[in-house]
Amino acid sequence: MTNTRGPKEFTDVFYSLQNWRSIFERFDRDRSGKFDASELRDALLSLGYAVSPTVLDLLVSKFDKTGGKSIECCLTVKGLTEKFKEKDTAFSGSATFTYEAFMLTVLPFLIA
Repeated sequence: MTNTRGPKEFTDVFYSLQNWRSIFERFDRDRSGKFDASELRDALLSLGYAVSPTVLDLLVSKFDKTGGKSIECCLTVKGLTEKFKEKDTAFSGSATFTYEAFMLTVLPFLIA
């Protein structure tokens, strides 16, 4: 079975990317074309993702090496958060993963 996308999926992706781009432009206050730590923290907070200073530093370190791909960074945080929420069914802020499940959750975001 092939995985095909139709016009609706394309439209959804297009509008989602437009939304991410507008968020980027709003929080790239110095117009540098990439987020510094403060801009990234504020952008993530506006999206509902409150990451710790340690996680923020790791994100800046990883994505700054890739040319400041801030939209990619935000999408990674969004995707990982959604995967975490699948396991945190009680919305407690903690979840239990087997090693295999953890690797299958995280590796696609690291390899992409």
